[in-house]
Amino acid sequence: MSDSFAGEPTGTPLGDALRERAEDLYEDAPCGYLSTLPDGTIVRVNRTFLAWTGYTAEELLGGRRFADLLTAGGRIYHETHYAPLLAMQGRVREIAVELRRADGSRLPVLLNAVLKRGEGGEPLMIRTTIFDATDRRRYEQELVLARNRERDMRERAERLEREAAEVATILQQSMLASLPLDEPRIAVGAHYRPAVEALEVGGDWHDAFPVEGGRRVGIVVGDVVGRGIQAAAAMGQLRSATRALAGAGLGGPAEVLARLDGFAAGVPLALLATLVYADLDLESGVVRYACAGHPPPILVTPGADPEVLWEGRSLPLGFAPDVPRSVSGRLTLGPGARLLLYTDGLVERRGEPLDRGIERLVVEISEWRLEPPQPFVDGLVGALAPGDVNPDDVCALCVQFGSA
Repeated sequence: MSDSFAGEPTGTPLGDALRERAEDLYEDAPCGYLSTLPDGTIVRVNRTFLAWTGYTAEELLGGRRFADLLTAGGRIYHETHYAPLLAMQGRVREIAVELRRADGSRLPVLLNAVLKRGEGGEPLMIRTTIFDATDRRRYEQELVLARNRERDMRERAERLEREAAEVATILQQSMLASLPLDEPRIAVGAHYRPAVEALEVGGDWHDAFPVEGGRRVGIVVGDVVGRGIQAAAAMGQLRSATRALAGAGLGGPAEVLARLDGFAAGVPLALLATLVYADLDLESGVVRYACAGHPPPILVTPGADPEVLWEGRSLPLGFAPDVPRSVSGRLTLGPGARLLLYTDGLVERRGEPLDRGIERLVVEISEWRLEPPQPFVDGLVGALAPGDVNPDDVCALCVQFGSA
């Protein structure tokens, strides 16, 4: 057997370099390699990734999940976009997110991932390549293309919505007609602004209504995929279904979301809708809440910093209807405490991580927290999502328990 490789004899620097072991090529590749189980648990990682992030192999293997390494906004994107696309398509390409290094700093990266399946089609492993995107030339080019596509789609949708305005108005009025909540133990403020000027409603909605004979109040904010009259129609169906299921005595918010999974499967535009549902005990102030792929609620307590509530999270509606929704969060509102629910139109900005928008919201809350609930939400929307800057559906709902 010849000792040469591609014509280069061994013993020369080039020949020895070309005969590297496959393991060395994996470990010291110019990109990060990561292997995880279907639930995201990390089972293998190469030296390149460890060097970029500052973690040790012992810190990552066997217990950490890939989503744990993402920023807060990256985790939401992972739940609502990355994981669903990977499950449906078997692969994803050039997904832009930010990782948190071991020292807390951020590393912008591009992800390519492939879902490996067994002979029976069952998911076995996710293999991911990670590219350092500190130099974001390709990323910025993709953002420009995405902005142009979004602009073209928005202009087309606005044209279609204007043509359907007369019919839409009748439908909107029927969906918006509802009795106001009459409960002296709480104060409610709500703000809604549709993305399409010709419409009075869109895919976002808010609602607050009595349940259990008035002992509790159901509170909900949701976001249907898409815009315009079709999204509004799906929103109306989901809104009515949420009220009906919340009043059926099924249990807590997680059980309500579980039943909504089955309902969303029969309403195509309701699939992958996001939703946060909470119920408030008017005697004790206890709140139970659950989020289906939705931005986290925020607790505003007198004399304390606003708190982002990350408990009770699961996937968007209808994505995995057979997977039980057993997670929910729980807290107690004291006198004057507020719960703020909102849609991503309030915090999302193209070209930046969602957690930056949530950070801005927390800062802005401190500026408006002394206002009553209605001026409070009006001020937040005016400051964070003026229509000429962020032409998207925006919805915010604030419920204050008692008085401070």
